[in-house]
Amino acid sequence: MNFLQYYNHPKNFRYKSFEFALLEAKKRDLKIFVETGVARGKQKFLFFSKINWKDGMSTLIFSDYVRHVNGSLTSCDIDKKNIENAKKFTKKNSSFIKFVIEDSLKFLSDFKSKIDFLYLDSVDGQFDWASKHQLEEIKIAKNNLHEKSLVLLDDKGSKTNLSIDFMLSNNFKIINETDQQVLLSY
Repeated sequence: MNFLQYYNHPKNFRYKSFEFALLEAKKRDLKIFVETGVARGKQKFLFFSKINWKDGMSTLIFSDYVRHVNGSLTSCDIDKKNIENAKKFTKKNSSFIKFVIEDSLKFLSDFKSKIDFLYLDSVDGQFDWASKHQLEEIKIAKNNLHEKSLVLLDDKGSKTNLSIDFMLSNNFKIINETDQQVLLSY
């Protein structure tokens, strides 16, 4: 999985967490990835978007991983502009990605397939309702998970407290934790 080294950038402070999660996914032979909230990049000048290393680069990393394992990534975001930027950044992996413009709760309710790897990052942590939103996401998605599934929660502390408590009370275990993210599994 040499592609991971591209993301080992000094500004990507989520790199070690993503690396651990993807190496664990590889061990478990996980191929069906679902992401709520895409890597948006950042606006440069008026019309030009560029990669934002501080954004974590989730969509790019996951798209490289699913290409590597011949899997699939379904990425959902409520903002069409965010989706358009993510499509630009992941163009080389487009045949492995399905983008959905939708509220994540509706998207997850309508998603009927099993999920191997779930990444929840749809609402920025500074919003006071973000924690409740992430809790609702995991409650909805829980039935699509299986015994080998991994769930990666972003923005630890600002929006993960309710979802972590819910998951721990539903037999999930924390298998990796950083300042920014928490990885859980059954």
